[in-house]
Amino acid sequence: MSVDPNSHQGFPSIEITKVQQPQSKKRLFNRSSGRRSFLKGAGLFTTAGVVAGVAGTIPLSLKEGEGLVQAQDVVDKSRYSRLHEKAYRVRVAAAKANQEIPIPPHPTNGDEERYPNKIGSDSRGLPHNKLGEVDLKAYESLTKAVTTGNHDDFEKVILGGTRKLVNAQGPLAISLEGCNVVQVAVPPPVALATPERAAEAIELYWQALLRDVPFHKLQNNTDDPLVLAAVEELNKLSAFKGPRQNGRVTPQTLFRGSVTYVDKSDKSGITAKHITPSGVLVGPHISQFVLLNIPWGVQYIPPVIRTALPGNDFLTDYEEWLNVQNGGTPKSIKYDPVRRYISTIRDLSEYSHAPGASFFGASLILGTARNANDPFSGGIGAPLNSGNPFVKSKTQQGGNGSFAVGHLQALLNLGISRAIRASYWQKFYVHRTLRPEAYGGLVHNNIVNKTQYPVHKDILNSKALAQSFSKFGSYLLPHGYPEGSPIHSSYVGGAASIAGVSATLLKAYFDEDFVIPNPVVPDPNDPTKVIPYTGEPLTVGGELNKLATNYALGRGHGGIHWRTDGSAGLALGEEIAISILKDERLGYNEKFDGFTFTKFDGTKVTV
Repeated sequence: MSVDPNSHQGFPSIEITKVQQPQSKKRLFNRSSGRRSFLKGAGLFTTAGVVAGVAGTIPLSLKEGEGLVQAQDVVDKSRYSRLHEKAYRVRVAAAKANQEIPIPPHPTNGDEERYPNKIGSDSRGLPHNKLGEVDLKAYESLTKAVTTGNHDDFEKVILGGTRKLVNAQGPLAISLEGCNVVQVAVPPPVALATPERAAEAIELYWQALLRDVPFHKLQNNTDDPLVLAAVEELNKLSAFKGPRQNGRVTPQTLFRGSVTYVDKSDKSGITAKHITPSGVLVGPHISQFVLLNIPWGVQYIPPVIRTALPGNDFLTDYEEWLNVQNGGTPKSIKYDPVRRYISTIRDLSEYSHAPGASFFGASLILGTARNANDPFSGGIGAPLNSGNPFVKSKTQQGGNGSFAVGHLQALLNLGISRAIRASYWQKFYVHRTLRPEAYGGLVHNNIVNKTQYPVHKDILNSKALAQSFSKFGSYLLPHGYPEGSPIHSSYVGGAASIAGVSATLLKAYFDEDFVIPNPVVPDPNDPTKVIPYTGEPLTVGGELNKLATNYALGRGHGGIHWRTDGSAGLALGEEIAISILKDERLGYNEKFDGFTFTKFDGTKVTV
């Protein structure tokens, strides 16, 4: 069933007639229109109606002593009915279109079934023994709740401390926009015992070791010995899936982002496809949208952040680690009193830990014109996507209702909620994948307590692990966040899904090829300042891709996510954005050929 958005143009007119001041409320509501009709008419005079200018077009006149005017419908009621019917048909069309999307395969990595003691599954927040192995009755209480979906069963989950499950029932909410959570495919997460998982762990240990190294050291001309050691080791790991240049990991590619899709040529849904989005390897490590002032009307938000002081590393003491696994109260973090631009791995991890304006801010940077008289609160004035129906209009422009920044921002907030529902469905209802902090416990216990947990030899023999032990005195993964991970499983990344849906919506609204004027980088000598960047041009599309991967990988820099958690979350968020745009498009009245933009994998799509 298709819907023509132009089938019923215009809205009913309203005429206001004067009425005598009533003798009583009862008399007013018993007039021919009736109380119910009166209230129905009154509903037209909402805040939205006033904002749209309706009130300004209505002639009102009162004689002396008159205190009330009443709306009277004198227009052919069929015009109301046609718009009412159109609204119904659009909703039905969207529902039917979404119903026709098949449910793809949702293969798991098999770890939950493979290990009876559940060492390959996420169990943080539940009670554990001294080795960090979960109480099986507690784990069964969780799996029962996610199997039944019953609210009362979630209330009976056996917790080990004061921290609670995060948003466990959110994925069961039915979204009225976009596809259902079960219709989005991701490849299965990396299995516990594989070299791929060991490679991701080695990258995380290097990120922890390099947490206070500035990003300007991650360049191909670097002389930083830790950076060079990380590059050397990752190059030896054939299972490592991060970005490469000419087949090799380099300082320039180190800790830059990637996106993971299901390989559609494999109908089983098992095979993963790893790509590096356009722009991610170009220029500075950090996106311009994190380094520019965010204009907000007559105000602006400076991009300097609150960050943690060097040495704020957590979960390297075994008792502290075990307490966090059980859901106990964590330590506190100590912040740098001086705010600065994101310039180190620790800074980026803290930015992702408690993100600020981020993608909403990017919409303001993009959508606000440059202002020579007020450079602090001006944006870059990026052109709208050429498919926007008002780009070439001589008489109209978009607004909060459609095709302008206000409308985009409404979709951004909606997209966050819908992406979280989809990503958390994978977390709670499909995979329940082990977090990196728990994997670090397996590694530590294998070496210290001579357990035989099935971690791959590459991690046990890695230089990163040896260096980490030398610095921190344990084989546990050092974390940037005192609480470790939130109490839900690792795959797929929720923050990454937010980044994926948001970056995609922004690309649908703005010209991706627009070159960002006057780009900057943090001053290597004083990160409270920025200096001009000179190098390869930076485009809107490339910097939005970079912003998305910065946001996703920043969680890994804190120690709480595997690379593929983030890379798969980005692809999932992208798919949610596309499904929302498909539904949104059905309701427009404007002549519109669709949103055209570039996906993370480089393909052009029109929605």
